[in-house]
This record gives sequence, structure tokens and C-alpha cells, in this order.
Amino acid sequence: MDAAVTMRRDPDAVDDIELDLLLEAIWRRHRYDFRGYSRASLRRRLGRAQYRFGCDSLSQLQGKLLHNPEIFSELLGFLTIQVSDMFRDPSYYRALREKVVPHLRTFPSLKVWIAGCANGEEFYSLAILFREEGLEDRTIFYATDISPAALKKAEAGIYDLDRIPQFTENHRHSGGKSSLSDYYTAAYGAAAFDKTLRSRAVFAEHSLVSDAVFAEVQLVSCRNVLIYFDRDLQDRALALFGESLVHGGFLGLGSKESLRFSRHADSFSDFARTERIYRRAMPHPARKEFSLDFA
Repeated sequence: MDAAVTMRRDPDAVDDIELDLLLEAIWRRHRYDFRGYSRASLRRRLGRAQYRFGCDSLSQLQGKLLHNPEIFSELLGFLTIQVSDMFRDPSYYRALREKVVPHLRTFPSLKVWIAGCANGEEFYSLAILFREEGLEDRTIFYATDISPAALKKAEAGIYDLDRIPQFTENHRHSGGKSSLSDYYTAAYGAAAFDKTLRSRAVFAEHSLVSDAVFAEVQLVSCRNVLIYFDRDLQDRALALFGESLVHGGFLGLGSKESLRFSRHADSFSDFARTERIYRRAMPHPARKEFSLDFA
């Protein structure tokens, strides 16, 4: 059968080409690389973007993006997932509090990397936990994301008041040692979190796709980000985390994420398996070399 006829009868092939070209255009025009993201997830998100921008196809969306670059910041909001809760999956934070913190106490100073911090919920969760555990004053937090808009919201620390009951319940189940209300002020339908929580934080753009390691840290928390990457990109991100962590440092992933099939699985050991907390392997003791002197 003629290849052109086959192409016309196989819309998925056309869709694949359109998606490839759009992602390439985003990379070349704006230097954001989504080419290694999960295709199924991208299709869902770009479908919503098509509707928002009144486009019947990804090709139309590509044309609009190329000729109207000012829309990219809004399109980026569709391409990145910014949905989270404070103390999401409370058992994860309880495990950090009860199992990881005792090890972190042994360090005179600490650096924590929250990779893919979105709108800041995970950062504030860790900042509160570290304050309650007496570690805040010796800790620097790096909260990074590829979205400038998300980072701006994270740094502001303002959330809709109707989200606070869920945040409060999660905090309690995570083993919180105070009331969450101690950390925010409520007014006009919003809760503004205490700005002192971010006094030791650095908010910065960073891409797990294309950027390099920027600091040596004792804890990396990257939750519900890798599920949107394909296998190669997952491996790249995990390599970055391994390079960033000190020997014996900790890596926390999302509840549906795992190191099981990664090329870097041997670089970590299970620490709290159910909560998806791993520990970077310690170096093997140096072997002693022996020589015989017959002189």
C-alpha cells in the first residue's frame, strides 16, 4: 500500500509527528525540553491547551506558539503539573520525622533540595517539619522548578483558605508537634504562611532535563515528578540526585515512583521502602595494599 495512503489512514502517526514538531519548537524557541516526558501525559495536557487556545490540532498550536511567543508562559502552565497538598501522603513525612531526622541531626549543617517544588506546598511542609524538629537554623532549602510562575507562587506562600483543613489534617497525621495554624495568618479567603519559614530558602529555576548539579545536599525530596518522565529522563534525574547527595544522604520519591528499574538502583539502598525513601550507598572501605619486601 502506498505510504501516503497509510499515513492518511493512521491518524496516530500524524499525531506523533505533530507532537514531535511541537516539542522541538518549544525547545528551540524557548529552551524548555519536554521531549523526554511521558507521551500519554503530554497528550492529555496539550489537549486542554488546544481547547484553551482555540486550536483544532497540535500543528495549529505550534503555529500560534511560534508567532505569538507571549502565550508560552500560559502554555507552560499546562505542560507542568502544579497540583499538590501540604504534607501530602502524611506517612512519608512521618517517616522523615521518625527515621531520617535522627541521621540528619548528626550533620553540623544541612542542605535540602526540593526538586519540582511546584507552588511550594512540599517546601513549606519540610520547612515546618524541620522547625518542629529543631533543624531549621542549620538548614538551607533549595526549592526548584522549571516554571517561573510556580516559583513566584511558592515564594509568596499564599493558599486558598478552603485548602487549609486538608493541610491541617495531613500535618496532624504526619506527627506534627504543633498546630498548623501557628504558621499562617488567615484573611480575605486566603492563608499566608509565615515569611520566616522561607528565610533560609532559595527559590530558583532548575530543569531536571537539561541542568546540572548545583549543590551537595543531605536530602533530596522529589515527589510525583518522575512519573511524568520517560525511562531515559528518569535515569537522568536520578543520576543528578545521586551526584548531589552526600554518601549516606537520603532521597524521597512519590508513592507511585521507584528506583526498581533504574540504571542507578545500585547507587541506593531501601531505607523506608513503603514510603519510597532511599539512602545513597556508602563508599566501600578502601582496600589495603600489601607488598612484600625481600630486601
